[in-house]
Amino acid sequence: MASKFPTPPANLLLSRLNGKDWQLISDHLTKHHLKVGDVLQKAGDKVVRTWFPCGAASASYQVWVDPGASAIDVGTIGHEGAVGGIVSNGKVPAYANAEVRDPGLFLSIRITRLERLKEESVALRHWFARYSDCLIAQIFQNSACGSAHTIRQRAARWLLASTARSGSDEVALTHEQFAAMLGVGRTFVTRVVKDLRDSGLIATRRGTFILRDPARLRAMSCDCSDYVTQHYQTVMAGLYVSPMDEPG
Repeated sequence: MASKFPTPPANLLLSRLNGKDWQLISDHLTKHHLKVGDVLQKAGDKVVRTWFPCGAASASYQVWVDPGASAIDVGTIGHEGAVGGIVSNGKVPAYANAEVRDPGLFLSIRITRLERLKEESVALRHWFARYSDCLIAQIFQNSACGSAHTIRQRAARWLLASTARSGSDEVALTHEQFAAMLGVGRTFVTRVVKDLRDSGLIATRRGTFILRDPARLRAMSCDCSDYVTQHYQTVMAGLYVSPMDEPG
């Protein structure tokens, strides 16, 4: 039977699968065109699907630290990864919300189906185990970044990471969303945004940030995104062992 997807879509995690494993999983993927704010999973609910953002689409994990307070973003997942059932296989309630941050194409597969496919392919089992390590590395690095770096550094990092995912110098983002991403109050964000704008690094219009000087933003930013990217590339590179890599 021909696959619904002749080639892997613009998702780096899916594109690492070989032909056999891609065929195995692609027959069970469903396309969704989602908008900002669409919910992929709710905290406390059973996780039933794994989601793969494609192209410029992305989603964010969110947690609460105080009753009645706004949620804080703890991680953003773009076309490099997946959301939902990564570590728990969907057999325990979700700890965090996950919702669409940047609109676009998402592919999904039911976790019950994915678990059966993992029994058929050891590479698929290793694939998710390796990605779970990358996801934990991102959360670790975000935690360290929030403790060690200034709001200006983190703001520059988030803006650069967002444009890297979308391929555009414009980021659709409100001040409230930016505050949630940085884990600070809106007053702090307003102050930082004004400073970046007055310095000629960015411009803004309602709900949109425009990067005017990415090179200077890069110089201002911390290196946390680079560390996570390097770890991802190292860990995911060895999914399939070639004959030359096997012990003699």
